[in-house]
Amino acid sequence: MDPRFKLTLPGALAIAALIAIVVLVRYRPAEPASTPAPELPAPTAERPVAPSKQERAQTGSERRQAPQESDEPPLAGPTLPADTDGRTDAPGDFSYYALVLSWSPTHCGTAEGRDDESQCARADGRRYGFVLHGLWPQYDRGYPESCATRSQPYVPQSVIDDMMDIMPSKRLIIHEYRKHGTCSGLSPDAYFRAARRMFESIAIPDRFKAPTDNQSLYPSEVVDAFVARNSRLKPEMLAIDCGGRWPRLKDVMICFSKTGEPKACGANEDQGALCRDGRITVPPVQ
Repeated sequence: MDPRFKLTLPGALAIAALIAIVVLVRYRPAEPASTPAPELPAPTAERPVAPSKQERAQTGSERRQAPQESDEPPLAGPTLPADTDGRTDAPGDFSYYALVLSWSPTHCGTAEGRDDESQCARADGRRYGFVLHGLWPQYDRGYPESCATRSQPYVPQSVIDDMMDIMPSKRLIIHEYRKHGTCSGLSPDAYFRAARRMFESIAIPDRFKAPTDNQSLYPSEVVDAFVARNSRLKPEMLAIDCGGRWPRLKDVMICFSKTGEPKACGANEDQGALCRDGRITVPPVQ
């Protein structure tokens, strides 16, 4: 061998490494062309994803689901004690009025009435038939009374004087406002003006204007007489109260709305409860 081509061990190793590199480069499988990565937007604060219409409907439905069933019956209004029938005794909170006309001769025939100088033993000789007893706020069942007011339920003397012609008892006027008028939500002046307006809207039947003899009537006949004389009245708007050892006409009760229009009465004016008797006596004016 030509001594010029004599290989040393290091040279042989270098040649072998070079040959290996050439083989690897030549026989390596080609890689597919890579697609450039899409450019991403700059990061922003994460926003909640709005629910779809269907999801919103489902969520709303879940919120509106009825509560779990219980053994208690559902209530239509606020819970009230069972024996109040919905009463609150708050001024102005009532269903209707009962205008109460008293037959004065029946009152004057009692021991209390004989001592009543302003109504039954007047020095001027005046005698009364029907007088205004009161204007009573009523619930459909039951009634309020002696309602709390912001100030003392004082009735001015001027108001008392104005009412004496149809309500001839100072003590009665004061009593009626304290017990019933306070529940109307009206001042004494406004309450008694309303009472007068309703009282004067009722025409008294002729047979009760100044009778000189006893009359024996059924309660329904008294009702019929008022209905015949007042075209706005119907039998269900009135009730007759009788009292005394021998049943006598005591009161005629006529029901009005809170705005002063005649209306059907409620359970309080149950004719069977107010006067169970058949015929009643209507004593004369004397």
